[in-house]
Amino acid sequence: MKRLIVSGAIGLLLAACGTPAAQPGTGIQGSVEVGPTCPVERINSPCPAHPLSTTVVVRNRSGAEVARVHSGADGRFKVDLAPGTYTLVGVTVGSSFLPRPIPTSVTVSPGTYVSVTVGYDSGIR
Repeated sequence: MKRLIVSGAIGLLLAACGTPAAQPGTGIQGSVEVGPTCPVERINSPCPAHPLSTTVVVRNRSGAEVARVHSGADGRFKVDLAPGTYTLVGVTVGSSFLPRPIPTSVTVSPGTYVSVTVGYDSGIR
């Protein structure tokens, strides 16, 4: 019986030290884009970034993964998170180094969704 009580107390302490739970109405929404999409951008011939469907890993300040979210065909995503500072890193697409994900930091405030664009460098110059 004593062992069960000690085990339960340790479990509660470990749970209290973990990542705060996601809160509905609080988190990150945004899009994933890859660019540049042409070697030379001109005023009369813009070269906008393209949406990218991929997985984005959300990491807390200590670098621990707290969530994964997949962007749709339009590049858009939304994830509920507890308030805090996070780094979003896209997963490498394909077997090559390009496009290369660019880590993006963001701070989430209570009761809002912060908007962010997660970028990928296409390597086109």
